[in-house]
Amino acid sequence: MYKFFFQLVFKRMDAERAHHLAFRWIRLAARIPVLRTFVAAALAPRYKELRTEALGLRMHGPFGLAAGFDKNAVAIDGMAMLGFDHVEIGTVTGEAQPGNPKKRLFRLVADRALINRMGFNNEGSAAVAARLAARNPVFRTTVGVNIGKTKAVAEADAAADYVKSTERLAAHADYLVVNVSSPNTPGLRNLQATESLRPLLTAVREAADRTVTHRRVPLLVKIAPDLADEDVDAVADLAVELGLDGIIATNTTIAREGLGLKSPSSLVKETGGLSGAPLKERSLEVLSRLYGRVGDRITLVGVGGVENAEDAWQRILAGATLVQGYSAFIYEGPLYARAIHKGLAARLAASPYATLADAVGAESRKAAK
Repeated sequence: MYKFFFQLVFKRMDAERAHHLAFRWIRLAARIPVLRTFVAAALAPRYKELRTEALGLRMHGPFGLAAGFDKNAVAIDGMAMLGFDHVEIGTVTGEAQPGNPKKRLFRLVADRALINRMGFNNEGSAAVAARLAARNPVFRTTVGVNIGKTKAVAEADAAADYVKSTERLAAHADYLVVNVSSPNTPGLRNLQATESLRPLLTAVREAADRTVTHRRVPLLVKIAPDLADEDVDAVADLAVELGLDGIIATNTTIAREGLGLKSPSSLVKETGGLSGAPLKERSLEVLSRLYGRVGDRITLVGVGGVENAEDAWQRILAGATLVQGYSAFIYEGPLYARAIHKGLAARLAASPYATLADAVGAESRKAAK
């Protein structure tokens, strides 16, 4: 039904306009008590065997919504209603900004992919913090907050900008993510170099600890799939050195060659970050490499090309305790999270592993022997 509707309506509509339309429907449904209860019962069934502990947090399962969909924390209950076990909001910047000029979001339907050059359009950390503070949750879910650099802030002043967001948002975050890997903010990816990343992460960690004294806010970093293998290793080593809680692998890619893209060249040539199915292989490679480097010392989150339960299962076997999706949600619709949970439960039952935690990294460990 959804796929028919997608072909009939959404496919013909500007991608960003379609996103906002669907977003409004989700938010509206979550505001109507009887309707949201019915939708959650149908789309968010719970499987006891999928219960997950990660980052010191207990979650209904391992599958969550990646950052980018709910930039301003306006639909957390709506996304939980649709079955996502955690919702990562953002990316949020120190100051409000409109993002890049439109048109800036493109569907590559033949490739089940998206290209975006949104440019961190959001209301800013003060407004998002106020919204989170005033939130009265309808559904229990884990809320991650993804922060990035304000475009107008010079690279040399990036740490102070991240600290500003941290001081405003850390108290409202179940976990905090430092995003240094979007390709749509000039100079941002330069911050992935360890000589820049070390002081940045140290400053954010100190700000979070200074701001929130009654608990430790887990801190993660999100990296790009375009990093060379030796740079992936360097980030992994730095994360362990700094006592980071996790790494999210991966963000979108600027690569186009070697991905077997079938969409018209006019679309493929659009600048921005490519996400979706074409990212699947490289994202899994980066995840496996990270697990081989850090093992169980920190939490890994697998994202990029997760279309179905098998993709999520492969991420878990490669070392991901948590898995996220975004682009496939656009193509699969409201049954996306439900299908992944059902498929994961079936795969776990058919596997030699007693629990989901036992399966984390199992294939990576085998490959290392």
